[in-house]
Amino acid sequence: MKSATPKVMHLVAGLPILGHVIAAMRAAGVERIVVVTHREGDAVRAYAAKQGAESAIQEPQLGTGHAAACAAPSLAGFSGAVIVTYGDMPLMRPETFKASFAAQERTGMAMVGFRPADPASYGRMILDEKGLLDRIVEFKDADTAQRAVTLCNAGILAADARSFFGWACRLENNNAQKEYYLTDVPQLAKANGVRCAVVEADEVSMMGVNSRAELARAEAAMQARLRADALANAVGLTAPETVFLAYDTVLEPDCQIEPYVVFGPGVTIRSGAQIRAFSHLEGAEVGPGAIVGPYARLRPGAVLEGNVHVGNFVEVKNGRLEKGAKANHLTYLGDVRVGAGANIGAGTITCNYDGFGKYRTDIGAGAFIGSDTALVAPVKVGDGAITGAGSVITKDVPANALALTRAPQVEKPGWAEEFRTRKKAEKSAKKDK
Repeated sequence: MKSATPKVMHLVAGLPILGHVIAAMRAAGVERIVVVTHREGDAVRAYAAKQGAESAIQEPQLGTGHAAACAAPSLAGFSGAVIVTYGDMPLMRPETFKASFAAQERTGMAMVGFRPADPASYGRMILDEKGLLDRIVEFKDADTAQRAVTLCNAGILAADARSFFGWACRLENNNAQKEYYLTDVPQLAKANGVRCAVVEADEVSMMGVNSRAELARAEAAMQARLRADALANAVGLTAPETVFLAYDTVLEPDCQIEPYVVFGPGVTIRSGAQIRAFSHLEGAEVGPGAIVGPYARLRPGAVLEGNVHVGNFVEVKNGRLEKGAKANHLTYLGDVRVGAGANIGAGTITCNYDGFGKYRTDIGAGAFIGSDTALVAPVKVGDGAITGAGSVITKDVPANALALTRAPQVEKPGWAEEFRTRKKAEKSAKKDK
């Protein structure tokens, strides 16, 4: 990856690659997860712990079979089935893990295969007359007939835990790389009378990430999957290919998403809401019938209740806009409550930060905040109150009161014409020199 960030910590749809794998395993009913890491994988181990997974260190790194065997101490005494998978496959589906466990119960072992459009140098899975795995032949060792086989090894294996770790400990490294390969386990099992079933998965879900280019392809594939799920759930997407979703975006049926909208993690859009073009949302909830954008930004902690309007170039952060409130133009609302039916004029800002602390603004129901008002927090504007345009509000405003801060207007008749005449003369004099 050519990055200081560990490969499995790079994001796909807003979630680390490893997070996708762990989530798929949890959804498949896996109870205990052990993440095998490099000795220097502190960041990976810390993330795994937050996800409720254990960790084991592989040192030195002696191949895939050796890596799996490193998990044995963590699962000492465990009785049940285990599945070995890669941590760099963000598009793994829970159904593949479930099917692997089911197949393992029938035969004692299961491996996952797939049929890529370009088999390239993948190891080929050679099946016997019963459809069980006979052997895996690496591409470099395969003859012409074997290379013609399209079923390729995905490297995912399910087996009885005690048996598996017993076989893993018996692996040999009689190869050019002097490594212990997971793909040799089925042959050891076969020698003990345990056959290996093959579960087929689609090529996209088997996509691994080993480079920036592959990360981009994984992101594109994940976005295509999320968009398809949204459309199947009756979400309106005018131009699906322009909308970017996070792994946990919740879009209820009958919400409408216009082109070029970006969702960061933690967003929920309720039925009947409309997100207009070129808006960016993260950590926000948008209620039924609300309208957001175009060109709006909702930051973490933004909650819009039903029928709220947040218009162009409006930013909301850690704020709740109650039912029917409107902020249609050029406004910043941070650390704020805006009461039901309140109207926020163009150019309004909540001055919520003094360089050291954040302070809250409370705007009551039905209040009218005049254009270009600066609300210096902490401050409260009562229900039904009005602030005059251009005011700087530093004190609480009682309900139904008018608050304004405005210097007297001074007029000088003829001054503008005199100013223009003087400036033209000065400009002409400079040219004459």
